[in-house]
Amino acid sequence: MCGIVGVLCFEGMTPDRNPVATMTRAIKHRGPDGEGFLFDRGGVREWIDFKGRSQPFSTFGREEGERGPRLALGHCRLSVIDLSERGHQPMTNEDGSLWVVHNGEIYNYLEIRKELERKNHQFKSMTDTEVILHAYEEWGTDCLHHFNGMWAFGIWDSKEKRLFCSRDRAGVKPFYYIYDGKRLAFASEIKALLALEDLTVSPNEQIIADYLFFGVMDHTRETFFKDICQLRPGEFLMARDNDFSVHSYWDIEPREVRFPRKENYGERFYELLEDSIRLRLRSDVPVGSCLSGGLDSSSIVCLANRLMFNSPSIDRKLVGERQKTFSSCFQNDAYDERKYIEKVIERTGAEKNYIFPQPEDLFQEMARLMWHQEEPFGSTSIYAQWKVMKCAKDRGVIVLLDGQGGDELLAGYLSSFFIQFAKLLKRKNLGQFIQEIKGFKKTNAFSLPHFLNGMIAALLPPQGKQWIRRVLRKGVEWSESKFQKRYLRVLPKPDKFEDPLNNYLYEVFRLTSLPGLLHYEDRNSMAFSLEARVPFLDYRLVEYTFSLPSEQKIRDGVTKVILRDAMEGVLPEEIRNRTDKMGFVTPEDIWFRTILKNQIYQIINSKSFADRGYFDVRKVNEAFNEHCQKRKNISSIIWRWVNLELWFRTFMDKKPILEN
Repeated sequence: MCGIVGVLCFEGMTPDRNPVATMTRAIKHRGPDGEGFLFDRGGVREWIDFKGRSQPFSTFGREEGERGPRLALGHCRLSVIDLSERGHQPMTNEDGSLWVVHNGEIYNYLEIRKELERKNHQFKSMTDTEVILHAYEEWGTDCLHHFNGMWAFGIWDSKEKRLFCSRDRAGVKPFYYIYDGKRLAFASEIKALLALEDLTVSPNEQIIADYLFFGVMDHTRETFFKDICQLRPGEFLMARDNDFSVHSYWDIEPREVRFPRKENYGERFYELLEDSIRLRLRSDVPVGSCLSGGLDSSSIVCLANRLMFNSPSIDRKLVGERQKTFSSCFQNDAYDERKYIEKVIERTGAEKNYIFPQPEDLFQEMARLMWHQEEPFGSTSIYAQWKVMKCAKDRGVIVLLDGQGGDELLAGYLSSFFIQFAKLLKRKNLGQFIQEIKGFKKTNAFSLPHFLNGMIAALLPPQGKQWIRRVLRKGVEWSESKFQKRYLRVLPKPDKFEDPLNNYLYEVFRLTSLPGLLHYEDRNSMAFSLEARVPFLDYRLVEYTFSLPSEQKIRDGVTKVILRDAMEGVLPEEIRNRTDKMGFVTPEDIWFRTILKNQIYQIINSKSFADRGYFDVRKVNEAFNEHCQKRKNISSIIWRWVNLELWFRTFMDKKPILEN
C-alpha cells in the first residue's frame, strides 16, 4: 500500500520538482518506508531513488527541448510484498521505456507472473508492481482484465508518449485528478493536489447539497472540491498530447446462474470466498482482522483462521501463535456486540483486542481525523473505525482483513426487504408476499408506521420521492437562500437488471453506500500506515452474487441467505442465525444529547456556521433541541451539519476546527 502522485504537462510546460516533492510528502503516511521520483523533461529522464540518489536515463525517441508531454511521478512506499530495495518505485521495465507508480495489491500476481514468464518475460523482483509493468507490455490496456485486486496506478509509456492510469473494479483504492487542458495532475489523496501552488480551492455546492439532502458521497466523479475529480470504480484514463479521455473497463452485467441442487449455490459461494481470503493473506508483513461480531467479519475471521493454521497460505511467523482481531465496543448493551465476538474468539482461539471509543475524545481527535478523511463523512462510526485502526497499528499489524461489501452484495440493509416486498406486490405474487411478510415479522421488531414508510419509499418512483420532500419541506433547517430549490436533484436510479432487488443492490454497491464506506476505510487505515483488504469485493464473488436468484439473498424474512448456508459448520450458530444488524455503530444519538451537546451547540451557533448560508440557524437550533429532548432522533442529520462546518474550517478557512 502506497501513495502515488503525478503531473503531466502539455504545450512545452515542465513540472517543477519542488511541488511534486511537496505533493508526495503530503501523503507520506500512506508510505513511510521510502519515497522516489521520476522527472521526464521531453525524453531526458532523471530517477531519484528511495535513498535520494539521482540517476539519469538516456533520451528515448526525441531530444530534450522537443515539444511533447513533460512528466513527474512521485511515490511513497508501504512495504508489504518484497520488502527489499527492488520493490521501490517509481519502477521501470528493462529498457526504461515504461514507468509505473502503484498503490494497492494485485492479489493474483504470482499466477500472472507464471503466465508472463512462459511468454519470456523476465523479472528482477518479487513484487506485484513489476507484474503490472510486464502485463501492460504484453496486453496493453487489456491487462486490467487479468488483475484480481485493489489498485490505483499510473503508467508512463514513453514510446507511445502517453499516460495510462486505472482504478480497481470496486474502487477500493482512490485516484483523484485535475485536468485543465494544459496539465493533468493525479494523486492518491486530495490533500496532495491541494499542495499545488497555483490551485484555487473552492467548495463544490452540488456535492455538498447531495451530502446534506441524502447523506451520500463518492457517488459521481466530482468531489467536495470544485474541479478535483476522481476515477470511478472500474475506470481508466488516457492522456496523450493534450488528448484526455476516461473509459470504463468493467461493470456488473446481468446474467443468471441456476444450479440443479440448492446446495450448489452455497458451495460455490464458499469456494469463491475462501479463495478470495486465501489470495488476500499473501503478505510479507503481519496480518490481522477486524471483527464486529456480525456475519461478514465473523465469516472472514473464521475462514482466515482455517487458512492461516491449516494451509501454507501464509507464513506462520507473520501471524504468531494466534490470529489478531480488533473490535470496537461500548458499555451500553444496545451498541455492544461482545457477546457475539466472544463466540468467534471461542471458535477460533484468536487474540481479541477491544477498544472503547469515548465521546470526550471525539473532538480532541477530530482535527486529525478530518484532515485524513478530506471530505465530510457520514457518522461518528468513522471515529470508531479510526480507533480500531490505531489499535491494530499499536499491536504491530500492517495488513488488516475487513468485511466491507457484504451488506451491499447480500441485501444486508433493512431497505432490501421493502424492495423485495414491493417487487412481489407489483408482480401480484401475493402468496409469496404474505409468506415474506410473516417471516419479516418474526425476525424484525418494526412498528406499523415505519413499515408503511418503508413500503411507500420502495413503491414510489424517484420523482415521487422528490415531490414529497418538497411538499413536506423535509429539512426545514435550510436557509431562505433557495439552496434546496436550486440543488435538490433526483439521483440516478439504476435500471439495468430485470430484478428490482438487483437494481437496488447495484445502486448501493456502485453509487450510494459502498463508495463512501471504502473511502472511510482507506483514509482511516492509511492514516496509520495500514493496508486494509476486503475479501467480499473479489470481482469473481461480486459477479457471482449478482447472478443469483433473489431467494439466495432474502428468504422468509432473513437476509444473506447464501452466506448463512455457506458458513454452516464454520460459524458459531448464534452468529450464523442472528437476524439483527448493528455494524460499526456508536451511540451518537446519546452522545449528542449529553456529553457532546455543548460542543455541538457552539458549532451550530458560531458565526462561521451562519455565514455559510446553508442553514436557518434558528430552525437548526429548534431541531437540535427536539433531538436533545428525545422528541426525535436526527443524529445523522445533526452530524452532517457539524461535520460540514468542520470540513469548511479545515480545508477552506484553514483554521482550527473548534473555535474558542
